Amino acid sequence: MNGKLQAQMADVKALMAEKLGMKGRSLPQAVRKYNHRLPRGLRRDAVRLAEASHLAGHPKLALTLDNAALEAAADRLLTHLKAIDLKDRRKGAILGLLGALSFNLIVVFVLLLVVLIWRGFL
Repeated sequence: MNGKLQAQMADVKALMAEKLGMKGRSLPQAVRKYNHRLPRGLRRDAVRLAEASHLAGHPKLALTLDNAALEAAADRLLTHLKAIDLKDRRKGAILGLLGALSFNLIVVFVLLLVVLIWRGFL
């Protein structure tokens, strides 16, 4: 495995730690735990990189790796991870929570009105 690919794998690991919240994990562990947060096509790329990082430790098995395909996979992952906006993701989660809460409150209020009308209090 060449130095460029190793640097890309280190960058992927660092960006996954920053953008997806994994801390203190190796690349294969991070891919197993946070694979569901990646798009389907990038999941396969992440799994390939995790397997390659595992095989890279063995000198003879490292020769069997397709460096060009792994570099392309790392490039796609890096492009996706750099595009993730943490502020927008947090804002979306908060707005989703507030939307669900307001919908539930409206449903409860409507049900309260229906019960009050049904019982004859309104």
